[in-house]
Amino acid sequence: MKTTARVVIIGGGVVGCSVLYHLTKKGWSDVMLLERDQLTSGSTWHAAGGFHTLNGDPNVAMLQSYTVSLYEELERISGQSCGLHKSPGIMLADTPERMEFLKMTVARGRYLGMETEIISIKEALNYFPFIEEKYFLGALLDPNEGHLDPSGTTYAYAKAARLGGATIEVQTKVESLEQKPDGTWRVITNKGVVECEHVVNAGGLWAREVGRMVGIELPVLAMEHMYLVTDDIPEVEAFNKSAGKEIGHVIDFGAESYLRQEGKGMVLGVYEQAGKPWSTKTTPWSFGQELLQPDLDRIAPSLEIAFKHFPTLEHAGIKRVINGPFTFAPDGNPLVGPVQGRTNFWSACGVMAGFSQGGGVGLALSNWMVDGDPGFDIWGMDVARYGDWATRTYTNAKVRENYSRRFRIRFPNEELPAGRPLQTTPLYDKFIEQGAVMGDSWGMETPLWFAPKGTEAKDIVSFHRSNDFEPIKAECKAVREAVGVTEVANFAKYEITGPGAEAWLQGLMTNTLPKTGRLQLCPMLNHQGKIIGDFTIAKAEEGRFMMWGSSQAQVYHMRWFEQTLPKDGSVHITPYGMKLIGLSIAGPKSREVLQRLTDEDVSNEAFKFMDYREMEIATVQAKINRVTYTGDLGYEIWVAPEYQRRLYESIMAAGADLGIKNFGMRALLCLRLEKNFGTWYREFRPIYGPFEAGLDRFVKLEKHEYIGKAAAIKEKQDGPKKTRIFMVVDALDCDVMGDEPIWIDGKVVGWVTSGGFGHYVNQSLAQGYIPTECFKPDMALEIEILGERRPARLQMDPPFDPEAKRMRM
Repeated sequence: MKTTARVVIIGGGVVGCSVLYHLTKKGWSDVMLLERDQLTSGSTWHAAGGFHTLNGDPNVAMLQSYTVSLYEELERISGQSCGLHKSPGIMLADTPERMEFLKMTVARGRYLGMETEIISIKEALNYFPFIEEKYFLGALLDPNEGHLDPSGTTYAYAKAARLGGATIEVQTKVESLEQKPDGTWRVITNKGVVECEHVVNAGGLWAREVGRMVGIELPVLAMEHMYLVTDDIPEVEAFNKSAGKEIGHVIDFGAESYLRQEGKGMVLGVYEQAGKPWSTKTTPWSFGQELLQPDLDRIAPSLEIAFKHFPTLEHAGIKRVINGPFTFAPDGNPLVGPVQGRTNFWSACGVMAGFSQGGGVGLALSNWMVDGDPGFDIWGMDVARYGDWATRTYTNAKVRENYSRRFRIRFPNEELPAGRPLQTTPLYDKFIEQGAVMGDSWGMETPLWFAPKGTEAKDIVSFHRSNDFEPIKAECKAVREAVGVTEVANFAKYEITGPGAEAWLQGLMTNTLPKTGRLQLCPMLNHQGKIIGDFTIAKAEEGRFMMWGSSQAQVYHMRWFEQTLPKDGSVHITPYGMKLIGLSIAGPKSREVLQRLTDEDVSNEAFKFMDYREMEIATVQAKINRVTYTGDLGYEIWVAPEYQRRLYESIMAAGADLGIKNFGMRALLCLRLEKNFGTWYREFRPIYGPFEAGLDRFVKLEKHEYIGKAAAIKEKQDGPKKTRIFMVVDALDCDVMGDEPIWIDGKVVGWVTSGGFGHYVNQSLAQGYIPTECFKPDMALEIEILGERRPARLQMDPPFDPEAKRMRM
């Protein structure tokens, strides 16, 4: 066995072999895969082998499309058959809501070039003849689905990788990992030690154990998953002969089942409500190519519905039942990328749909390792999307919930209950008492909206405007006409100190840094000149800065900061997390409320827009930003958590006669739309340049060097390829939710990033991107909402306070 390698990949399933192959394709031949047993041992060998391109996250769907397109190339390179069976797939809708979901899915696939379409149930019979028509309203047709041989496909990856120079060692168990002072790794195995620069955790069922070798607990859990294979069914053979093709794949939401042809019979798999975790604490190293005991009683409720929906199957014999473990992350998407706090330790696990996603995971991770960037927007798969609050038992609860909802709709206003409440602020109980409907914001409970007295504080989930519409309107009205208060604990907060702090920040941010006592809005770019952050930075004093960003991206950003910190110790960055929380007051009467709580002068002359102060408010030491995300006069007041309750009660008392009102996250997002403010993850993502995103005034090309400056200069010189636009939509009772296609002259040219209803301006609003070459001030736009193209018009100025006087008043 070799004793050195550039990269060691741990795990010989389809994902590990895909990463190995893609690294060789990128030109890294000194790469090595270690497998404790044989290739495919774990989850790969017993997988049902289906593949599809559809995913709730369009960016993940793009990588799934890549994976499906890769298999023929693999066969050519390796000479190994993948056992490909390409056949169309259909998703069946048995309720009006599921029909709406399918229409939305087709629309979202348009700008990705997917060839999906809505078909009738009679048309669906041409692909799957066993449907009992009376139970269904319609279907979605996806021509790019199929199934394959899991073992053959994994060996095709492995053979192609070996042809590229890779080494594979089986029967080689990794027993521990040690990082040397220079950042390189010692991989200790039962056959000796391998020294390498990079370690990739593609451990599958053993990903937790590999993570624990370096002191991390990955949020991943295995669930038992059952599917059965029927005996030969005469109707299957008859269809094959008459139609000249295989029976297509089917997803039946109502039966929580998927079906496809296998030989002359069928495969029927179930994601049942009573899902069962497997090996919740540790995975036995002795587990290999073996199955778990079937439990048909557990999936019987779903089978009963499936047999009703497809009566031909009811009398088919069962040839075998497969029950095997598959790993899931809490949201069902993979965990990919560099692990924060560990040098050159990479994650490629939690890939439950390995034959739909494995190729895309290998491509993105190899790009990341070789080029320093995945080359795609893979936020939906990034291991950094979870913080250390995603503990083992929390993961257990969320994975079980996700498994039971595998074929269920997630409505845009639906909050899922498992594992909650987890993190709460001192005001949690007070908000509940006042009718707050709470949401999960990166593990923390956040007020979404407040139900009026006498009404139930609960969302009625829907794709349409729902029971929160009027209460949110009242909250927005209070902010715009008087004063509102909202919790702002769900921001990421950082303190940067040290003699090198200013120079380090200058080298990261596109904007000039603020003077002492001032704030500045600062985008941050990667080396390719794409947006990876959007921060508010305050200079508190020489050598000390406060910085605020998106809570969801805290681990993502800390990973980047750690990679760029100077080695001489001249800069220290401290993420505050829940150690600093706060409240925001906003509206024309917010200054009056603030003045009643302090003896400091907070007049417009003394405390200007974009000022930063540290002073007492309501006898509490606070850090205050004169800025709000509402686009109105307002202040963010940050305090230690033990003082938040005192601060809140004082604010409410001071504003009682001024009409102060609680407002939640949904009202805040409506208010920011009225100002055309962008937000991280939607408008600002690593696929957009700063000029494409309309951040021109925050990008100073004349200042000294910063990461991404050269690429930003090139974007400016060449002209942005995309343009972020703001639209008013002629919506009916359903506003945009994000990822809808934008049509111009009968063609899909762009996509919506976010939107909703602007309650104070009484307009349905949307933001999105189109090719710059399509941009014309008078262009006729349409946005496809739930299958219907609605007229939209370009809005050049924000409809609320276009001259931005309110923020400065």
